[in-house]
Amino acid sequence: MNLNYLFSVLLIMLVFVSCKQEQGGQLHVPIEDFFVKPERTSFKLSPDGSKVAYLGVHDHCKNIFILDLEEPDSSKQLTYQVNLNVQSFFWLDNKRIIFSNTQSPTDSLRMFQIDVKTEKRQALFSPEKSRLRWVYPIVEKDNSIMAGLNLRDSSLFDLYRIYLDGRKPQLVQHNPGNVVSWIGAPDGVVRMALTSDSVQESLLYRKNDGLPFKEVMKNDFETIFVPLGFVKNSDKNVYALSNQNRDKMALVEFDAENGKEVRNIYENKLGDLGVEGYSANLQEMLYTTSFIDKFKKNIFNPTYEQVYKKLKKKFKDSEIGFLDSDSSLTGFVVRVYSDIHPGETYYYNKEKDDIQLLNEENPKLKDLEFNQMEEVEFLSRDNKNIHAYITYPKNKRKNSPVVVLVHDGPNRRSEWGFDPEVQFLANRGYTVFQVNYRGSVGYGKDFWTSGFKEWGGKIQSDITDGVAWLIHQGIADKEKIAIMGTGFGGYSALYAAAFNPSLYKCAISSSGYSNLFTYFREIPPHLKHYVQLFYRIIGNPETEPELFQAISPIFHADKVRIPILFFQGGKDKYSSVTDANQFVGKLKGNEVPVRYIFKKEESKRFRNEENIVEYYQEIEKFLAVYLK
Repeated sequence: MNLNYLFSVLLIMLVFVSCKQEQGGQLHVPIEDFFVKPERTSFKLSPDGSKVAYLGVHDHCKNIFILDLEEPDSSKQLTYQVNLNVQSFFWLDNKRIIFSNTQSPTDSLRMFQIDVKTEKRQALFSPEKSRLRWVYPIVEKDNSIMAGLNLRDSSLFDLYRIYLDGRKPQLVQHNPGNVVSWIGAPDGVVRMALTSDSVQESLLYRKNDGLPFKEVMKNDFETIFVPLGFVKNSDKNVYALSNQNRDKMALVEFDAENGKEVRNIYENKLGDLGVEGYSANLQEMLYTTSFIDKFKKNIFNPTYEQVYKKLKKKFKDSEIGFLDSDSSLTGFVVRVYSDIHPGETYYYNKEKDDIQLLNEENPKLKDLEFNQMEEVEFLSRDNKNIHAYITYPKNKRKNSPVVVLVHDGPNRRSEWGFDPEVQFLANRGYTVFQVNYRGSVGYGKDFWTSGFKEWGGKIQSDITDGVAWLIHQGIADKEKIAIMGTGFGGYSALYAAAFNPSLYKCAISSSGYSNLFTYFREIPPHLKHYVQLFYRIIGNPETEPELFQAISPIFHADKVRIPILFFQGGKDKYSSVTDANQFVGKLKGNEVPVRYIFKKEESKRFRNEENIVEYYQEIEKFLAVYLK
């Protein structure tokens, strides 16, 4: 009998599994409830704190709405886009908002300013087939603001002056070919630029407009230096995140004129600093956040510390994330969330000690019981400490079916917090295991670089060692383990299916890279300047074809013996549709059970709500066949 036919019949027979109302004593939550998109997003306070602007939905499109905190009856919808989404926006001052709208990420760039009171709109320039990168901090000077535009060359962002009266953007400075970021100062002068040939990165500095930039610092790409903003009353000293001459990312003060670190302000020896709070208005650091201990904060500003402590008392079991504040540090927009709480956004007035709910991220999940993420460590076969998260289903901590959920990247990481995908899987009775394998960020330079050229090597063995640890601890039922992921996670699932079929019962790949030769050929133009970096991290397909042949799953399809669920978007820029079709064809030719879901209109991650629901329905049915 044809195995693919049998596979399809089994899926149909087991649809009833998704209709059960209880799973291990936990309410069976409908798939569509997990993946509800927030009705309101991107909350931003006006500088004077009188209004909150946010994105809401009107006629199926994202539009800007205004909440008037002083005169609630004056709250209103500000834009009325039809067939166009407001992509991004910011307050230019208390009266005007700058926003862009598009039909899709590949659509022409449109940029406008709008008067919040009169609702009069002004196009900043005619639609352009380009990308724009604002120069931060955004400062209005001579009726204009500065930005990078890639009009001349899709891979290069030249420095432009964007006029607020609609005049044609004025070219200020050509990109010599290696500038990846222009950096401004509070007085509107573009004083710094970061350049990269992808192997080395340099910091350029000049004191004033009209002067040439000079190189003041050069680093190997393994050293990361991120300027955050200028120190108050200085035109040369900046705050920065840096791992220069250290393993972990630290907050430092840096003399940009002389290319020297002035002082180490704060460093966490256990992990990198990540999210930072710099105020361009105050020209000071407000706080830093580390990747460890549930995004632990180190707060420098006394007002922020006072607000944080007050809110922690109100929300004892949740974490507080600062989203915005007004210029007087009276009003704050904060996010309250945890690993078992999808999150809510609030406006908090410090003077009144008053808090106002702005948005529930997913009201359908309100008051439902979810499963905590637990951080664990295990030793790899070469004695490296590997961190991971485990989310158990209710009342099942031993001998459980397991889904190994591999994060994308690999230079990303799994993070603590509410993840609807993780909670969906746990709700269906699976233990979810997320490994931050070597090459993941947040654990320092040495750990990150130890994953270089290990896509098909030690990264995969870290995942394998984690699964072995689960089995040894009695957590996993060794006969019921699946591996799943998107992008690099999908690649890892395909790799495991080819090279570790005895460890896994089945694999799920979404936009998984099956052919790394093609992956390199399809790097988008605006990322071409990073190609040398990719050579160092992955390898060079021209000089190391044997490596790419060895670690590309498409050349090892004959080794796959376990069932595969494969998702592919027709507009995916990173995973070739042709390769996906060929890989699936080879599996079918070898009579490997494979289910292939192709969505022509989707990209790397499915965005359409109906497609998202179908995506998880397919996963639910697939796992019900092979892990139950």
